[in-house]
Amino acid sequence: MTNQDIRAQLDENLDEAEWQWLIPHVQKDSVIIVAAELDLIDVGVAIASDKASQVQNWIDEALIAKPSAEQIGEWNMQREKRFNSLIVQPFVLVQEKAAA
Repeated sequence: MTNQDIRAQLDENLDEAEWQWLIPHVQKDSVIIVAAELDLIDVGVAIASDKASQVQNWIDEALIAKPSAEQIGEWNMQREKRFNSLIVQPFVLVQEKAAA
């Protein structure tokens, strides 16, 4: 599968999720937060196509990370919080949506 095929497939899977829907995935430690300055699809393509050095750079620059206990606590207080989400097995990539 080419990167273009992966991108097209992921683009179809891009969705919006409420915090409440993400809780079970957080409990399984499968949620990854993607910084707003990154494109969610680009990150998904890099993970799906095993671009380890690119992904490691983002981790090193703290542009992608697991949610912290503080973030989880904050989001638990605002269950309607919304995220852009993308499933890239076994992970769920999320990006905070700006409050409307």
